[in-house]
Amino acid sequence: MLKIFTTQLNGIFKSISDDEFTIEDAARLLAQAAISDGNIYIHGFKDMQGVLFQALEGDEAIPHCKPLYVNDELAKLSPVDRIILVSHHSHDEDALSLAHQLAQDYIPFIALSSIVDDEKEGLQNLADVHINLKLKRGLVPTETGERVGFPSLIVALYSLYTINLTLKELLEELD
Repeated sequence: MLKIFTTQLNGIFKSISDDEFTIEDAARLLAQAAISDGNIYIHGFKDMQGVLFQALEGDEAIPHCKPLYVNDELAKLSPVDRIILVSHHSHDEDALSLAHQLAQDYIPFIALSSIVDDEKEGLQNLADVHINLKLKRGLVPTETGERVGFPSLIVALYSLYTINLTLKELLEELD
């Protein structure tokens, strides 16, 4: 089971890293806030809140990054701010509600989520940049036919690292 899980997870990592242009677009969008008077805000829905701690407090925290919500209150945003939204699925109702609000207020944002149904409206339709986490089900089949091992937070953190490393590279070039 562990070999299957690891192989499948490595395949997802490779697939995300192969999408270099989208990762660069995300980093460029964040760089706009980092080099201006803007802030980078981040929010994870449900258990994807785990990305906040890494982005804000990790050894390689994202520069100029703040939580989007403090005491359940949305930060005061301006058009020079940039947002990172992280959700399991691109059609999460809470994520879509916030995405609609950001789009209406002309606040550029990045979304990290899995596209489960292309035909449903999703974050990929609203975000300025969308990183597809590519997790539709568990990675490991069991003997009973179900699938287990749904590493959404691991994949979101990996995606966040790819963006942050690219952002740091961009900012170093600007110095």
